[in-house]
Amino acid sequence: MADQYVQTGEDSKPTEIPAIRWEEPPEGPVLVLLDQTRLPAEEVELVCTDASALVEAIRSLAVRGAPLLGIAGAYGVALAAARGFDVEEAATGLAGARPTAVNLAVGVRRAEAAYRAELGKSGDQELAAGAALAAARRLHREDAAASAAMAERGLALLDELLPGGGHRILTHCNTGSLVSGGEGTAFAVALAAHRAGRLRRLWVDETRPLLQGARLTAYEAARSGMAYTLLTDNAAGSLFAAGEVDAVLIGADRIAADGSVANKVGSYPLAVLARYHHVPFIVVAPVTTVDPETPDGASIEVEQRAGHEVTEIVAPQAPVAGAEAGGGIPVAPLGTQAYNPAFDVTPPELVTAIVTEEGVVSPVTAEALAELCARAREVTMS
Repeated sequence: MADQYVQTGEDSKPTEIPAIRWEEPPEGPVLVLLDQTRLPAEEVELVCTDASALVEAIRSLAVRGAPLLGIAGAYGVALAAARGFDVEEAATGLAGARPTAVNLAVGVRRAEAAYRAELGKSGDQELAAGAALAAARRLHREDAAASAAMAERGLALLDELLPGGGHRILTHCNTGSLVSGGEGTAFAVALAAHRAGRLRRLWVDETRPLLQGARLTAYEAARSGMAYTLLTDNAAGSLFAAGEVDAVLIGADRIAADGSVANKVGSYPLAVLARYHHVPFIVVAPVTTVDPETPDGASIEVEQRAGHEVTEIVAPQAPVAGAEAGGGIPVAPLGTQAYNPAFDVTPPELVTAIVTEEGVVSPVTAEALAELCARAREVTMS
């Protein structure tokens, strides 16, 4: 079914619109998303009435970010069940919408497992749909709690590595409340430093080619009253050389069993720069991002996105008449081939620490990660 857009008032100031929420209007349950492709120009909500609409929202990056994708995937299964669609088909489509982000599949599996368990026990479709929704809501709450725990652990680590405060933090892509049930992952740590009066400057990479840093992280930093400065990705080296970066904080879309980290493309060069300049390179991600089934970085499937994201420029709310492909302004000759991986992989030896809600892993080794995951499973089961 076609999606609907619901726009906030034109004169309204930035609001605390949640990135995702479940609603039950008279015509049936829906999943409401803050459309991140329209930020920062305007705050617009996208209403999904079925799983296929959610799949499209995920692929178009209207909803994005590893933790939030897990939550969205779980709600998508619940939506299919509540509206009487084929749950298995919906789950398969959702899980494959962004192959690199492991949280998406984790969220889908949790809601589907709850649905199957209740259906097998009671045989009642309505009860099974309710079980799937309960699983999605539980995951949503867990992620908010994990976000708060990561912020606390991350700030403690920063203070340990960089005593005295005045932190100058460089971040890449977007890792705030727009990607989480709470205040985010890496951004939540920077926000905690800001609130504690220990953040001197947040350096925000633009994050080419889709500008999640410029459009989204700067948007969140401005709303939070943080001292921040935007830079092009390829200006980061000059910042390091000038001694203006105290730490790099990034999120993750998948962490392999050996500690290799897949994150938004451009993260690996920052890790190399950080190592050369003796600057801590810290990854902040929930335990659900660690994938024991992926042995190493070479085994991570890296999503390749459309070439027009590189060969064209698209300004929010500025459609170009007669434009093809992505509907943007061409910046390369017609027919130019583009290399456009969505992610790159940073090997564990370049990662100073991985901060999760269950603890900090440093140095990053397969053994330490396995122990952390085992501890997390014990907590979940208890």
